[in-house]
Amino acid sequence: MAHIAVIGERARVEGWALGGALAVPADDPDEVRAAWHALDDDVSVVVLTPAAARCLEEERERHPDAVLIVVTPP
Repeated sequence: MAHIAVIGERARVEGWALGGALAVPADDPDEVRAAWHALDDDVSVVVLTPAAARCLEEERERHPDAVLIVVTPP
């Protein structure tokens, strides 16, 4: 079964867990990159906050088809 993960600032991602998503709080660039690399293979959609998306720009360009990525509005 495919899963959804949400990576970003704690205050912006915790509520997603109520809907069944894997909420991964990451408040600084190192935490964001660590969360990205720790995702399981069964994650097929990753929702990023704008700050998290900026931290992962290079990674997303290197692997554009790794997962479906959605960036939340500011």
